[in-house]
Amino acid sequence: MSFTRSSLLVSMGAVALLLAACATAPVPPAPVVGAAPPPKPAPAPAKPAPVPAAAAPAPTVPQLLPVGFAALPGWQKDDVRAAWPAFMSSCTVLVKRADWKEACTIARQVNGGDDRAVRLFFETFLVPHQVIAPDGADSGLVTGYYEPMLHGARKRGGPYQTPLYRVPEDMVTVELASVYPELKGMRLRGRLVGKKVLPYSTRAEIERATEVTGKELMWVEDPVEAFFLQVQGSGRVHLTDAQETVRVAYADQNGHPYKSIGRYLVDKGELTTEQASAQGIKAWIAGHPTRQQELFNANPSYVFFKEERLPDPKVGPKGALGVALTPQRSVAVDARFLPLGAPLFLSTTQANSDIPLQRLVMAQDTGGAIRGAIRVDYFFGFGTEAAESAGRMKQSGMVWVLLPKQPPKR
Repeated sequence: MSFTRSSLLVSMGAVALLLAACATAPVPPAPVVGAAPPPKPAPAPAKPAPVPAAAAPAPTVPQLLPVGFAALPGWQKDDVRAAWPAFMSSCTVLVKRADWKEACTIARQVNGGDDRAVRLFFETFLVPHQVIAPDGADSGLVTGYYEPMLHGARKRGGPYQTPLYRVPEDMVTVELASVYPELKGMRLRGRLVGKKVLPYSTRAEIERATEVTGKELMWVEDPVEAFFLQVQGSGRVHLTDAQETVRVAYADQNGHPYKSIGRYLVDKGELTTEQASAQGIKAWIAGHPTRQQELFNANPSYVFFKEERLPDPKVGPKGALGVALTPQRSVAVDARFLPLGAPLFLSTTQANSDIPLQRLVMAQDTGGAIRGAIRVDYFFGFGTEAAESAGRMKQSGMVWVLLPKQPPKR
């Protein structure tokens, strides 16, 4: 699951600690949330083991190991022509970077409909690098997301009782890197009360308060689908009173960390890990309607939307890179570890299956739940089939990032 979406968010309390630490010492790197379950800790020794004076610090960035294209499982079978439009979309941004300028400029001359020409381009100008997580893992979690369709109206009435909100005017955003460069990519959201910046309201507070009254963008008929719209980050709403379909896109977030409601149900013993798919969660809600709000409130994060025109229904929503997502060729990643915009080769399996899913994709999005060096959210697109696949996608996968060849050293 993913948002369309945002840079790293930190809680108000964590920020206070970080800012205090910055006055005397460098801020330690954020802990990496690996996709695979962490190994069980070894039993504690009877006596503390001495630490060698010259011991190297634990790695905080992934290793990128250069390999040949022959090392990519399924590379020769993938129809790389299907990835070319997504790559060219990435290049509209990448071409502005010195290391990508040459490759993206040459790419404009390639016949994207010629499999041999496309494959030759990638093999000539780019080098695959296998991604190894800081903890040494070579595989991680691959989930899926999609663009949902909701039904609603511009005015409240009848079945349309659940609001989608615009960004509140009293919410302020502080870019922490403007004061502390080591906090690049982090931002603080809150509200001004006198001379203090206080945390903005949680989901539970927003749901029961009137502070956002009047900021309704539109009203939809299904509160469950409205919640999952926030998880996906963008979607479409068919407005029955206006007889038109519009896109609602991520505009901002309340600054509280994303918490998985599936994990909440697992921790409560309500579902098993295998049952905690989108479909399983919705079935649980249907069977426990009086606990619906309790479940939603377990995720304090709240997403605000903006309305966008839908000129071409075949074009996907924009991701964090600022370009339209391509179904089954765009993915969301953790931009702290993988370069946004870059091509990736993904080796995983299809949802609830051992059928290989090995293809070239583009890192064009990020998400509040996407944390870790080998953590991928696969964009399935729009429609019922996309929703079904995305809801069940929870596979293990390996990732290679394709980077421009470096000129030989003199």
